[in-house]
Amino acid sequence: MPKAQETVLEIDLKALKHNFEYLKSITQKDTKTLAVVKAFAYGSHPGTIANYLQDLNVDYFAVAYVSEGVALRDAGIVKPILVLHPQAINFKTLIEKCLEPSLYNAKILNEFISVAKEEEQSNYPVHIKFNTGLNRLGFGANDVDYIISKLEETNSIITKSVFSHLAASEDLSEKDFSRQQIQNFESIAKEFSKKIGYQPMLHICNTSGIINYPEAHLDMVRIGIGLYGFGNSEKENKNFKPIATLKSLISQIHHVEKGETVGYNRAYKSERFIKTATIPIGHADGIGRQYGNGKGYVIINDKPAHIIGNVCMDMIMVNITNIDCKEGDEVIIFGNHPHSASEFSKTAQTISYEIITAISLRVKRLFLI
Repeated sequence: MPKAQETVLEIDLKALKHNFEYLKSITQKDTKTLAVVKAFAYGSHPGTIANYLQDLNVDYFAVAYVSEGVALRDAGIVKPILVLHPQAINFKTLIEKCLEPSLYNAKILNEFISVAKEEEQSNYPVHIKFNTGLNRLGFGANDVDYIISKLEETNSIITKSVFSHLAASEDLSEKDFSRQQIQNFESIAKEFSKKIGYQPMLHICNTSGIINYPEAHLDMVRIGIGLYGFGNSEKENKNFKPIATLKSLISQIHHVEKGETVGYNRAYKSERFIKTATIPIGHADGIGRQYGNGKGYVIINDKPAHIIGNVCMDMIMVNITNIDCKEGDEVIIFGNHPHSASEFSKTAQTISYEIITAISLRVKRLFLI
């Protein structure tokens, strides 16, 4: 891999392929795969990631918002795209770009039917979301009859899938709750399909659901964090390869005497002579202030260098007193295990999802093929 000469996010497409093929290998044979590429493909690059996965024959894509789906269409994606949280103001654009909405309550269902009629649509594919315990989005089990009545009143839309979302699929101490969710969903889906008179696709599993609940793979699984290299457990992480490596370099080395301070608000006061390195990355790039004052660390010449003082907008300072290094040397903020985004995020009591999706667009993306 090339040595960093500026702050860059390297995206390893071979690692992406490995993760996709691993998840496919543990998914039931006839189950379709949906790749979740919302949030800038989890902080990487949606067009490049989605096109690569399209070439690997992924069946479906999912995004959070209509604008993300539009960007995928503009990037050449022709596979179906599920929009998980569409807003009514964007329904005409959604239809224009052949995106497929998740409909999750009466208001959004009725508004989409109205726009679909206005746009003279027939059997436009929609996805009905049911809440089985996450309590975020979704119809309740007692809404089935209402939904069916609305669907029977129109030929503008047709139900492509019925789905739900597991609340704690990665937490094995919550197995009873997850299995109850699965059972509730299957009961709802059975009633829905019987009353509507045809069989939509069913899906409930995310990455951890695929791993922990193979009996619930159903017609399709939604692959999110696993694509990007994380299995949500120490055991499963060994089967994944993080696709993103965040690199920078040492801009300047300082010699800090006892009693001197480092950074804004003099947050770090040295109790002895130390050496520090200034690195061109900060909270405007996604490294939040919570990583400062000794919590977070980077890797320089295979050794950890802890962040000292407050994280600045464009820079961090790290302690390199016991590290043999020089200005211009490469710095790894996160990359492969054991120095992954998951490990980096733990230092601030957060999760890999947060740090990888936070990386600013001003950080250059480099693709490794």
